[in-house]
Amino acid sequence: MRDGLLLAVLFGGLLVLSCATAGGGSTPTAAVTPTALPTPDPSPSPPSPRSPSAVPEATDGTTPVYGYRVVRSYPHDPNAFTQGLVYTDGILYEGTGYWAQSSLRKVDLETGEVLQMVPLPPPGTFGEGITVWQDRIIQLNWQAPAVDRPNVGFVYDKIGLTLLYTFTYPTEGWGITHDGERLIMSDGSATLYFWDPDDLSEIGRVQVHDAAGQPVARLNELEFVDGLVYANVWQTDRIAIIEPDGGLVTAWIDLTGLLDDPSGHPDVLNGIAYDGQGDRLFVTGKWWPRLYEITLTRSGYLPLIAHSAP
Repeated sequence: MRDGLLLAVLFGGLLVLSCATAGGGSTPTAAVTPTALPTPDPSPSPPSPRSPSAVPEATDGTTPVYGYRVVRSYPHDPNAFTQGLVYTDGILYEGTGYWAQSSLRKVDLETGEVLQMVPLPPPGTFGEGITVWQDRIIQLNWQAPAVDRPNVGFVYDKIGLTLLYTFTYPTEGWGITHDGERLIMSDGSATLYFWDPDDLSEIGRVQVHDAAGQPVARLNELEFVDGLVYANVWQTDRIAIIEPDGGLVTAWIDLTGLLDDPSGHPDVLNGIAYDGQGDRLFVTGKWWPRLYEITLTRSGYLPLIAHSAP
């Protein structure tokens, strides 16, 4: 899943060049603090038949595409393989992946300093998305430890990052967020799953699709913003903005060219956090040295989302 590629997608005459190299999971060789990290190998788990190999093109001219303006750039740990990102109560919470490097962190937004970090329990864990639900943090794992066993997720105390308990679920784990009532989870397909936040059982699901009715797969890291789900789409520089109950992609955000510091070994765009009190939107990527606060710029279509700017 981690091969670099150049994906050209046409949105009603708009050519978007998207350079990506990673998704919800991977099988590269682990290295704790690499100085010359080996190029990750492709994942042994190709997309299933319900996960199309490419995101459908927006050719009907009905779905707006937004650009961005960088408001501010912050330092970010270049060794953090970002899989989940949440900003709340003045703290940036980050879930990281990669074999033998997966962790849950509290991070100072201004400095990028890791204030507290706990590793995921070995063996065979590959950390994925996180969400903060009340006084708990829920973190997903990419794949089940064995083909005949369920996947395992982790629930932590928000204050001390103490592991409280684990839970099981039947799919891969990619992204997770919540709408204040339900947890919303992705598994790399075109499906969003709704979970009961108390017992973590599935209570519903929806297929995400574009205006033409085509499925939009490879949904990765998730964030809930003003009634809509923002989803990184693996192997692209785009974020899908989704109406959660019907699954319609109401808009796209094109973040092509966002990373202005190619130092180190940066991987793909992944990680969305929203500061509801300050009305700030943050994005970053796997092994990126920077984290960005952005505002959205209008496309040629009538805006369908908040936080857009001329």
